[in-house]
Amino acid sequence: MPGEVILKAENLVKYYPIQAGVLRRTVGQVKAVDGVSFELHKGETLGIVGESGCGKSTLGRMLMRLEEPTGGKLTFNGVDVYSQRGAAMRRLRRDIQIVFQDPYTSLNPRKTVGDIIGEPFEIHPDAVPKGGRRRRVQELLDLVGLNPEHINRYPHQFSGGQRQRIGIARGVALNPKVLICDEPVSALDVSVQAQVVNLLEKLQDELGLAYVFIAHDLSVVRHISDRVGVMYLGKMVELGDEDQIYSRPTHPYTQALLSAVPVPDPTLRNTRRQIVLSGDVPSPANPPSGCRFHTRCFKAQARCSTDDPALVLRPDGEGAHESACHFAEARAVI
Repeated sequence: MPGEVILKAENLVKYYPIQAGVLRRTVGQVKAVDGVSFELHKGETLGIVGESGCGKSTLGRMLMRLEEPTGGKLTFNGVDVYSQRGAAMRRLRRDIQIVFQDPYTSLNPRKTVGDIIGEPFEIHPDAVPKGGRRRRVQELLDLVGLNPEHINRYPHQFSGGQRQRIGIARGVALNPKVLICDEPVSALDVSVQAQVVNLLEKLQDELGLAYVFIAHDLSVVRHISDRVGVMYLGKMVELGDEDQIYSRPTHPYTQALLSAVPVPDPTLRNTRRQIVLSGDVPSPANPPSGCRFHTRCFKAQARCSTDDPALVLRPDGEGAHESACHFAEARAVI
């Protein structure tokens, strides 16, 4: 059974203005995130997947309030995140932390590893006993599988996988309840990806963390996630348990994504029909009317161009999960 709801997003919206001319007048809007809702339960991992440019990283930054919303509501343990100011917001940030995508640019090259991991304690000095900062940083290095004696080294003296471990150590330094992982393994080699994912699972068990795991690699998401949300052009188009999404997807976009996943078994590969989508992804500055996927969908009918389907429970053959499609139908893909 899922635990209590720790983070709840309701109709989150983020539009970026398009400005032109000498007077920089607003002539349009880029609809990066357009009405996304979900719940994150205590101790679970919610995977967010989709093509590049679908808005998943913007969503992750909104959950951290690194991006201010255009609309919508975000609550953490019942507290309205976007209404907090000053000291109240700083206290709330202790419970929601982030691991960034690129370990080569997210660490300050002019600071030692000790300073990077210990920086949260400068903002929240009460999070560590007086005089115990260095010891706590060494404990965090050991926790993520790095040598505590390397506390005085600089980021360039570490490999990509080790740098991401440093980023994870910084993320868990304040004992947060929620960790936003924004494509934390996409810049790493496959073998190193597995090590980092295993480390995240280990930390989740030991620290009781809840993850929002953003990625475009469906195999990685399947390995680590309890539930999965699929985004397309700023909207959530399907949301359900890992088994429901991967074994019984009902949205045509999810089915197309899964059909493109490489299969090592040649027998299965030859029996599976790959779904090839036509056309290009529309611009988020001018998304299609109705269902945003209808311009590329192999199931599209007349109503799809006018009626925007809601993300609601739809049958998947063995139960039901949320899908935003007028003609949702379960289909085994992999």
